[in-house]
Amino acid sequence: MTGKRILLIIGGGIAAYKSLELIRELKRRSVGTRAILTEAGKKFVTPMSVAALSGEKVHDDLFSLTDEVEMGHIELSRSADLVVVAPATADLMARHAHGICDDLATTALLATDKPVLMAPAMNVRMWQHPATQANLELLRSRGVSFVDPDDGEMACGEFGPGRLAEPVRIADAIEAALT
Repeated sequence: MTGKRILLIIGGGIAAYKSLELIRELKRRSVGTRAILTEAGKKFVTPMSVAALSGEKVHDDLFSLTDEVEMGHIELSRSADLVVVAPATADLMARHAHGICDDLATTALLATDKPVLMAPAMNVRMWQHPATQANLELLRSRGVSFVDPDDGEMACGEFGPGRLAEPVRIADAIEAALT
């Protein structure tokens, strides 16, 4: 996998901590990672943690003067071999499904010409809601790939599908998509 690069979009939610383990696993597999950290994602993991593990600058601002002079959202979305969203929250999935691009993450998703892989993570009721399932099917119909969430206990104490897949399983899906 040497030389392959992904753009990792880290959404908000308690599962964001697993994105740090995913970056480490990808590094072990010689996959380079650049990251976009959403505002909600920054509530759960810090840009410094992501930068320290990836060895790359973390991007988080659509209106960054230094990045956007060079059309950063376009460059970010096209410089990777694959765009990965982990965790993909219900909000991120809905905004991407409906073409809403109001931050760096969703703008990069809309601007990419590369394959997209999403690893959803949310409360079981949110995952099973008809709106989320409709967005999932719409995204799949447009060629977005998914690493389905695991069943298990949620941070909220509920049990069922919606837990972010384990980082090794996501890394396996990334490796499969890159080969």
